[in-house]
Amino acid sequence: MLTLLENLLPILLFGMVAIALVGAVRRINLWRVGQAHPVNIIAGLMSIPRRYLVDLHHVVARDKYISNTHVATAGGFVASLVLVLLVHGLGLDSAVFGWILLFTLLCMFVGALFIYTRRNPPPSRLSKGPWMRLPKSLLMFATSFFIVTLPVAGLVSSTFGSWVLGLILLVGIIWGLGEMLFGMTWGGPMKHAFAGALHLAFHRRPERFGGGRSTALLPIDLDSNSDADAHFGVGKTSDFKWNQLLGFDACVQCGRCEAVCPAFAAGQPLNPKKLIQDMVVGMAGGSDAKYAGSPYPGRDVGQAKGGANNIITEGLLDADTLWSCTTCRACVEECPMMIEHVDAIVDMRRFQTLERGLTPNKGAETLDNLIATDNPNGMDPASRTHWAADQNLPLMKDVQEAEVLFWVSDGAFDMRSQRILRAFVKLLKAANVNFAILGDEECDSGDVARRLGDEATFQSLAKRNIAVLEQYSFKRIVTTDPHAFHCLKNEYSDFGGHYDVQHHTTFINGLVATGQLKLSAFKGGKVTYHDPCYLGRYNGEYDSPRELLAVLGIELIEMERSGFRSRCCGGGGGAPITDVPGERRIADMRMEDIRGTGADVVAVGCQQCTAMLEGVVEPGPEVQDIAEIVAQSLLGEAH
Repeated sequence: MLTLLENLLPILLFGMVAIALVGAVRRINLWRVGQAHPVNIIAGLMSIPRRYLVDLHHVVARDKYISNTHVATAGGFVASLVLVLLVHGLGLDSAVFGWILLFTLLCMFVGALFIYTRRNPPPSRLSKGPWMRLPKSLLMFATSFFIVTLPVAGLVSSTFGSWVLGLILLVGIIWGLGEMLFGMTWGGPMKHAFAGALHLAFHRRPERFGGGRSTALLPIDLDSNSDADAHFGVGKTSDFKWNQLLGFDACVQCGRCEAVCPAFAAGQPLNPKKLIQDMVVGMAGGSDAKYAGSPYPGRDVGQAKGGANNIITEGLLDADTLWSCTTCRACVEECPMMIEHVDAIVDMRRFQTLERGLTPNKGAETLDNLIATDNPNGMDPASRTHWAADQNLPLMKDVQEAEVLFWVSDGAFDMRSQRILRAFVKLLKAANVNFAILGDEECDSGDVARRLGDEATFQSLAKRNIAVLEQYSFKRIVTTDPHAFHCLKNEYSDFGGHYDVQHHTTFINGLVATGQLKLSAFKGGKVTYHDPCYLGRYNGEYDSPRELLAVLGIELIEMERSGFRSRCCGGGGGAPITDVPGERRIADMRMEDIRGTGADVVAVGCQQCTAMLEGVVEPGPEVQDIAEIVAQSLLGEAH
């Protein structure tokens, strides 16, 4: 019976491959409804092995169980499929190849068995439905081909087995091949394998590979809107770049993004996994009725209707979903397929703000304030230096040159943030640093405008600031605001502003290391540290704040969610301005994390984080910026 099956296999194999190729063409045509984006096809395809085996696995390897399982299952499947086509499709009747095929199938079987074990019961974040079928399909593929390969390896006679076994194996092969091949291209749990490989090849942010970092929002050309049908931002699924649509199709629905999303945890109507799946529905058409994962909190599944040329917020998703995002990039950091959720959200916000004027709650007022007064709260620009009236700070327009330009940011208008600024100035003076500020010449960095989707206001502010900075000579810019730090360092370069920018914790750490600051031991009790999103995940600075605290003799009590997995305070992306209601506040959840350490003090490195954490109603540890902690520890200071 196995002999008869072997005779049928070439027809079955290449017939199913042909149908899968038709599905691949169909899938590619779905991606092509997106906008043009240039890529190097040959270089991209050649980059897949390294990006898959190294860069992608750096993320996957955070879960050793899944990492090892994925190596066995995915590696075994790819090798097995190639060998199956050679041995059973092209008749490469070699015992050596038969034994190799048996080994790869065994690896795949073991990996699939571990997947099956992990998903019984499945984690709540994982999509159910077809995804629960996948381990069984993998096991069926591996088992069926293992048995039919035994004669090739010389372990049994080709006459082995009855017609019943042959029929069972035929069903198993069709089941396994169907899931693997058709699922990759026509749609199913294995779709991520086909789309995921090409997504790695043609990623919109190739800088992320090879150990790089790419977190700056990509600019839009505000002068290219001459076509009457053109518009800014993404209003329809077809407005995304084609390789963004490809990236959405690569989603494996593992739910890691869902598990770390602060908005989802707070009960706001956002689930990054569901968002990506809605984009797939928008691209392919139909509805989300078959979606088998967690819905948006407070929203039922089955309401999203697709269509590449339909307005996204008119039937596909609610606009509140977009405005719930804090842009913390926790979802992007955790995604094992390296999908860019935040890019997609901001692209859609741009359409809502620039084309429809629908920035919710205080969003429109904030944007008007930025245009009229250069700061989000509408304060008199001339009052930007009032906080330093007694500090005798040098102005760049007077000195023209300084070693350090201290970028004050909009903390200048907030009484709590002014204490942080004064503490940092105290340290600069104690270390005899040659520094100056811009004073009234400084405008808002544009961070809030850009995250709210107002690219026009951001670019206007950025270009005005760059024009001012070009007048003066300085070695570096230092700021206490991670949001301004990120803009100046990573986003101004698109408009000609190239600067050496440091966060104040990094700069202070350097002053301590060179002996310019002498510090005594901290005596304020137990300390934990909250990683700001725009300092940590956006810019990779996790060490300097911790090194500074260690110099003070502080042994940190780390929160469970710290470092690259730090929970957002809820203050980024304009979230406090758009203020989408949920079941609870994100800042409250973060304060619970802090209380869980038993710390007396939570050290922070962001003015926005300080405001959010101090705004928690329930009692909690004292919130202090690292500059304040260090300033209190200067030798000779009274405590």
